[in-house]
Amino acid sequence: MVDVKGKWALITGASRGLGRLIARAMAEQGCNLVLHSRSNEHCQAVLNEVKSLGIEAYTVQAELSDMAQLEKMLDEIDEKGTQIDIIFNNAGLQTTYRSAILDTPVDEYETSFRINTIAPMMICYHFIKGMAERGFGRIINTSSDINHEPQQAPYSASKAALDKVTRDIAYAYRDTDVMISLSNPAWCKTDMGGENAFFEPETAIPGLLVGAFVDDKKSGRYFNAQDFKNMTLEEAVAKAETQESPY
Repeated sequence: MVDVKGKWALITGASRGLGRLIARAMAEQGCNLVLHSRSNEHCQAVLNEVKSLGIEAYTVQAELSDMAQLEKMLDEIDEKGTQIDIIFNNAGLQTTYRSAILDTPVDEYETSFRINTIAPMMICYHFIKGMAERGFGRIINTSSDINHEPQQAPYSASKAALDKVTRDIAYAYRDTDVMISLSNPAWCKTDMGGENAFFEPETAIPGLLVGAFVDDKKSGRYFNAQDFKNMTLEEAVAKAETQESPY
């Protein structure tokens, strides 16, 4: 299992919900954090929380549908000299549940793909070269098991696209210590998931973390977070490493 103490992780959508839980759990393992949200103010509470655990951390802000803001955020991280070792592309947008499926507007597809597909991959592209040069990196992109729901087509299509490009780039770095995986939290009672969701957010931990801690040079795996519910992190990582890579 990887020792992340002193490493740096970037977590998008860190101000609340699953992102905040990921931040707390990584800080407990001694990992330093770059916490993203649309506004630095949104992350102030979680910043204070994780710094109280003795790690280094700071916030960055960007509206991920705006590529100029995203590039500015990435430049800011570079200017601080932070070498990102781990990425949790957690931030996402779920568009309106639209019963009149044939009325789905173009802009919902455009915004969904910018936030759920393009932004995560631009973040991957920006940091993965440094990871490869240093010989270590972990990227965890958040997937979804939504299926057969044309009422949410922009969201599901953008997540399917993210799955595809994630697996493709994982193939390019197969058998190296730059490991790329997908994680599916399932339908959780977050602000995005709503109160009718099946699972409490805490049940997705440690399943959302295992991609950062596996240590067997197997990329391209898809981890269902609920398969690791109620496990210790060590137990979850051991189970994750029994899952074969598709390559």
